[in-house]
Amino acid sequence: MRIINPSFGISATVGEKLALKSVNWATDAIALVSNSKPNARELLAGIREKLGASRKIDNIDFLSKNSASQPAPADILEKVAANYRGALLAIAD
Repeated sequence: MRIINPSFGISATVGEKLALKSVNWATDAIALVSNSKPNARELLAGIREKLGASRKIDNIDFLSKNSASQPAPADILEKVAANYRGALLAIAD
């Protein structure tokens, strides 16, 4: 078998450099995003409860997609980007 790398010899495009700031999981706002599968909300609620043992949880919010079979709508993605420093996604059954 011969494996060919189609990108060999092609330089990567250089994009805009962004300064990244790490998430402070102890204090920053966190979005808990459900993919709307069964038990995803319960999984995220358990994570939120566990986080509550070591931090305030008033800035940890639940969000969800309309359907597990569809991508997250743009308004949810924009809300996460605008309001939260971190996000945890639940994929459950």
